[in-house]
Amino acid sequence: MATIVVYATHACGYCRRALALLQQKQVQAEIIWVDQEPQRRPEMIQRAHGRRTVPQIFIGARHIGGCDDLYALDRRGELDPLLRD
Repeated sequence: MATIVVYATHACGYCRRALALLQQKQVQAEIIWVDQEPQRRPEMIQRAHGRRTVPQIFIGARHIGGCDDLYALDRRGELDPLLRD
């Protein structure tokens, strides 16, 4: 099973949607709440190649992007194999 890291905030609807999809896939993700740990935001921005919005999703070493990117991977049938690696 791949390691999944999601940088998120509690007030973000896109974060909730992304986390719901991962929950539906029955995978565990490490959630870094950047609204509760603002010192982690620079880490997120660096890992996400300058992206500042949440969520920022990583599966293994791969930067997936945000919620729309995650759902697009799922629609193309590419998410499940990534989650299994």
